[in-house]
Amino acid sequence: MTLVTDVSLRRVLDSRGNETVEADVQTESGGFGRAKAPSGASTGEYEAIELPVSEAIAAARETAIPRLVGEVFAGDQREVDAALHAADGTDDFSDIGANSAVAISMAAAKAGADVAGLPLFQHLGGTFRGDTFPVPLGNVIGGGEHAADATHIQEFLAAPVGAPSVEEAVFANAAVHQEVGEILEERGVPSAKGDEGAWAPSIDDSEAFEIMAEAVETVADDVGFDIRFGLDMAGAELYDADAGGYVYGDKVRDTDEQVDYVADLVEEYDLVYVEDPLDEDDFEAFAELTDRVGDRTLVCGDDLFVTNVERLERGIEQGAANSILVKPNQIGTLSDAVDAVERAIESGYDPVISHRSGETEDATIAHLAVATDAPYIKTGTVGGERTAKLNELIRIEQNA
Repeated sequence: MTLVTDVSLRRVLDSRGNETVEADVQTESGGFGRAKAPSGASTGEYEAIELPVSEAIAAARETAIPRLVGEVFAGDQREVDAALHAADGTDDFSDIGANSAVAISMAAAKAGADVAGLPLFQHLGGTFRGDTFPVPLGNVIGGGEHAADATHIQEFLAAPVGAPSVEEAVFANAAVHQEVGEILEERGVPSAKGDEGAWAPSIDDSEAFEIMAEAVETVADDVGFDIRFGLDMAGAELYDADAGGYVYGDKVRDTDEQVDYVADLVEEYDLVYVEDPLDEDDFEAFAELTDRVGDRTLVCGDDLFVTNVERLERGIEQGAANSILVKPNQIGTLSDAVDAVERAIESGYDPVISHRSGETEDATIAHLAVATDAPYIKTGTVGGERTAKLNELIRIEQNA
């Protein structure tokens, strides 16, 4: 291990053209790491706090960097992340900002890997676990908070669960994306793309289901292995207490109707994955839905859990969901993210490592997914900031 000798921070662009934080970490033996913080559009109420970039950088320079430089070893990830927590002094990184914290945390991990002469996944695997490869979930049709005048459901996700390799899975998702574009063109439906590169056509949810089912079946026949699909419903964004339930345009479903609706969708379309089907505070309804369909599909908590072990513990106690979405910037450090993964696995929950809608070319999450043996990763399907992770997964698979 080697001491951190310098940490520098700067503002850079994310995929939406917004400011984000980039961190460089250097060590006394010449090790170097660089990482960038992503940001979300559909964010959970209980996420760690992302500060305005200038504030996050100023605060981290004042309180975090002095606790790191000359004080911690880049090869000891938990020491680095403990120093970030100590510098912040809150339980949600509201002092230095989760965007500064996660950028520094990931950059330090890369510096530690550089010192050890290891790829990042092996360095993290030595600290935590890891030697298997995740199934990529690819966002193909998008609406909700990710696109205007599109579907109410936020994401329709291709899931190449039968792919014999990461490489085959990545190209299968790309093929589904292309097939959906061709179907839309055949139907005369013009379509732009949303935040994550998914098609964002002006169609209703029922037509999106038809198109996804057709595209998945066509590509599965072409490639010769099973491809299914799933959803990110972003239930907290659909839920309106004043309206009395989940708002789909002119239609409002109360909680019982929403549970029935999702259960019916799982049955009708053999969905492999359903993320945030209900409001982020409704553990009871999550538990009811999980009891009904949890033996057939992943019921994944994103806004429900926000990569937070305490909220995950509550879900485990109540039987709410059977999967957790893991976003390092949602909790602030790699160590906290891995703690959520570890606790999930202990309790039979499947962890899904995830990107954000505002992304960068940073590929840390690809290494994190492999290092933690996560069975799934959400990375998107197209776009340079998404393909950066997918291409890195292919490299890892070929060089592991």
